[in-house]
Amino acid sequence: MASVPIIDADGHILEDNDELEEYFEGPYEGHRRHKVFGLFPSLDGWPRGAVKGMKKASQTSPESWLEFIDGAGIEAAVLYPTAGLSFGLIQDSDWACALARAYNNWFHDKYTRKSPRLKGVAILPVHEVPQAVEELRHAVTEQGMVAGLLPAVNILNKGFGHSDFHPLYEEAQRLDCPLAIHGAPSQGLGFDYLKTMSMIHTLEHPIAQMIQMASMVLDGVFDLFPKLKVGYLEAGAGWVPYMMERMDDKFHVDRKRKHFPLKKLPSEYIKEGNVFVTCELDEKILDVVAREMGEDALMYPSDYPHEKAVTEFGTDIPEFLERPDLSQGLKQKILYDNAKRFYGI
Repeated sequence: MASVPIIDADGHILEDNDELEEYFEGPYEGHRRHKVFGLFPSLDGWPRGAVKGMKKASQTSPESWLEFIDGAGIEAAVLYPTAGLSFGLIQDSDWACALARAYNNWFHDKYTRKSPRLKGVAILPVHEVPQAVEELRHAVTEQGMVAGLLPAVNILNKGFGHSDFHPLYEEAQRLDCPLAIHGAPSQGLGFDYLKTMSMIHTLEHPIAQMIQMASMVLDGVFDLFPKLKVGYLEAGAGWVPYMMERMDDKFHVDRKRKHFPLKKLPSEYIKEGNVFVTCELDEKILDVVAREMGEDALMYPSDYPHEKAVTEFGTDIPEFLERPDLSQGLKQKILYDNAKRFYGI
């Protein structure tokens, strides 16, 4: 596989609370937590951290990550939080601002300084948009972060199409920095009554992404910010053609009602090249997604170290390269070119 360049568009680190609390600034400097509590909220009450055979946080140390990407033939990895995926559920906006800065400083010290192959995504306190703008600017210009994180599930009672977020999009566009929407929590999505984790896990990522894509497209974000790059991560890619057709259909039906005056069909914004998604390499309809979205939109995520045993990561790449239904050009775009363009690597 040495001749095939690869960028991992969505890997994860496991946060160390004891280390993180050393990075608080301002009025929170010196604060220490009771050890029975984490710094981030629970994702949703499900026992996600109790995994048989799971190694400790050293599994995602910088050294472990470099060992993993060396073994898988990966050139660079873009790293997202794990506990921090619940960031949108924080109720106290001051705490959200302080924790975002602490996480970003900690990540920069621990990972980015260790190797330029480990790329960071900044947590943004979307609870307070002016502070989120400041945090994005600081993370990109001073810490070399390659994207800002928008929590797909949050307590803000508004989608990311809301005009309150426009200053953040303006700054991201000015910095030429993409924004990545990443889910994980199931709270508030309407299926809290489901009784098994397999049901929750089936729905939590795609439903949250559908909500945010509909909000951003139909509220005119891509009209108002035509150079803004947005990624919708960890829901696979098969849901996107469905959403494109669904939004077009309802746009035609509802265009006499009051809504943002889009200049084109919703699906056309998805095809323009500024909307990206991560895909599963074994999705059977990747050829359909590439045809409908365009080949330049799909990216490879390892999702390491989530869900699989350590020995199972990386085995999907050789199998993907052997797929007869996809062109070699598309395979290279998924594994490398598209992530390179999205993140500006």
